[in-house]
Amino acid sequence: MLLIRVVDKLSKLMALIAAVILGLMALVILLEIFLWNTFETSTLIADEYSAYGLAAITFLGAGFCLKEKGHIRINLVLVALPEKASRVITFISTCLATVFMGCLWWYLFQMVASTFAYHSTSGTLTNTPLWIPQSVMLLGAATFFLQFVSSCIKTFQAIKTGEDVF
Repeated sequence: MLLIRVVDKLSKLMALIAAVILGLMALVILLEIFLWNTFETSTLIADEYSAYGLAAITFLGAGFCLKEKGHIRINLVLVALPEKASRVITFISTCLATVFMGCLWWYLFQMVASTFAYHSTSGTLTNTPLWIPQSVMLLGAATFFLQFVSSCIKTFQAIKTGEDVF
């Protein structure tokens, strides 16, 4: 299905961006350590931008993690049930998680819109406009939501075909 393929590629792209951000975070932290130990000075941004980076990699990587079945899943009950019932419960729980993620995305969107409208900044030396790092979180949350939609489709197909989704 085209939607599943597009969302899978989007999730992979977001994971790649998250990996680049992680590498940049490491470089900024190494630079901070070098500057402090060599010249007793600081970039003054390493901790702030590393925190933004952590939020970014968490949200940007979530969709790919779901695609690769990397999220924690407790299937104590599912393994005791017949396969058909297990697939139906997986479908229902995936749909509920999709709805939850859609709500989370909506509230993140409202947060970004609010910080953009009020010109909110970080309140630190950099005065970073908060809508910038929040928009990265919003993009990651949108990808995660789309990956959940894709998972709903996959689990529904698994009910019909008898394939194992997870």
